Amino acid sequence: MIEIIVLAMIAAFLGLRLYSVLGRRAEQEEESVPQRFETGDVPGAHSPEARNPVPAPPQRVPELEGVMPAVERGIRDIVVADRNFEIAAFLEGAKGAYEMVLEAFWSGDRETLRDLCDDDVYEGFTAAIDAREEAGHTLDNKLIRIEETRIHSASMDVRTARIAILFVADIASVTRDKDGNVIAGSLDDAIESRDIWTFSRNVSSSDPNWVLDETDEG
Repeated sequence: MIEIIVLAMIAAFLGLRLYSVLGRRAEQEEESVPQRFETGDVPGAHSPEARNPVPAPPQRVPELEGVMPAVERGIRDIVVADRNFEIAAFLEGAKGAYEMVLEAFWSGDRETLRDLCDDDVYEGFTAAIDAREEAGHTLDNKLIRIEETRIHSASMDVRTARIAILFVADIASVTRDKDGNVIAGSLDDAIESRDIWTFSRNVSSSDPNWVLDETDEG
C-alpha cells in the first residue's frame, strides 16, 4: 500500500511542503532565565530545603506514554540531537503529510510527491502512476478519516533522525477506466488501511525538510 508553519494552514493549503509541517517550533524569542541566584538575595535561601532541594519530577510527554522503551529512547536521542524538535508538532505534521502524499499519488501530482519523498519512494510512486496512466485508469479515492497515528519506531543513525509512524485510516477506493466506468472498489465502502511510513531528516543540516523515505504495510 502504496501528520511547521501553522497547523491550521495544512487543511487550507494541501500543497504545503513537508518541511512546513514537520518538527518545527514557532519562531519566537524565549525569555532569558537567570542561571544562578545569590543566596543573600533569595528569602529562605539558607533553609534546609534550599540547601537540599527536592529534584523536579521529569517532564511529562503525553505522546510517549505507553510506548516501548526503545521508541522512547529513540525520541529522546532525537530531542538531544535537535533542540528544535517537538514530538507533538511532528505527529500533527505527519498526519498532514500522510494526507498530502495520498492525495498527490491518487491524482498523479508528481511535483508534490517530489517535494515530500526521497528518491526511492518517489520513484516507486511515479512508476505506479505511469503504469496507471498507461492503462488509462484513474483513481477516485477518498480519505474518510485517520483513526490512529502512533509512533512505531524512532532512532538516530549518526546524524540522521528516523521516525516511523503507524497510520490507521479508513479509505474509500475506486478505480475507473478511460471511459469513467468503475472497474474496482466502491465509494460506499471504506476499507481500513494500516500503513507504516518512515520520515527522516539530517539534524545537522540547515535544511529543515523531513522526507518520506520508506512505506510499508502495518
